[in-house]
Amino acid sequence: MVLRRSREGRSLIPESRTLTYLHAHGYPVPRVYEVSDDGYELVMERIDGPTMVDAIGKRPWTLRRSARLLADLHDRLHELDAPDFVGPSPVGRGSKLVHLDLHPLNVLMGASGPVVIDWTGARAGDPSADVATAWLLMAVGRLPEEGRVLSAALVVSRRLMVSTFLSCFERAPVVERLRDVVAWKAKDPHMSASEVQAMWTLLARAEAGG
Repeated sequence: MVLRRSREGRSLIPESRTLTYLHAHGYPVPRVYEVSDDGYELVMERIDGPTMVDAIGKRPWTLRRSARLLADLHDRLHELDAPDFVGPSPVGRGSKLVHLDLHPLNVLMGASGPVVIDWTGARAGDPSADVATAWLLMAVGRLPEEGRVLSAALVVSRRLMVSTFLSCFERAPVVERLRDVVAWKAKDPHMSASEVQAMWTLLARAEAGG
């Protein structure tokens, strides 16, 4: 078990309810054991295993398989109707449960299979917007600056990861939602100016058929 404490004065009760709902529906998430009355402490299952990013780094030949696994996690999630206690998504209206941050860093490769973490942004929304958000974050997230050769390899690997992931979905609806997602994420203060510019460049290429 692991004890998680809120660091921002935010109640963990909504996230614990989402995790309990997902676990009851057979979706791979950490099990919730207890939440404090004030909502600031959450006792949950400990998942031992690397993130999907780290797992790919150690076994790069599994990249395509991992991309398809990530797509399957999206598909399985989007089969579920959003429970009444989650609010509407800030991007893309809909009634399905969406994560809005479901990318390889939020997938732990546990002993029994992949487990999805970080459900603070879970909402009721449009699955295509969820996929578009994952596309955007995987495509424009910062790469470590550890030398030109490594950076070049990471660029190629990232492109392959994204293309394989997107090949698992009908492209048109995802591209259609991408503009809304870019407009939303471009307002995120945690995004750098270069990342925002890369978002708009990605959108232009996607809408041009690239």
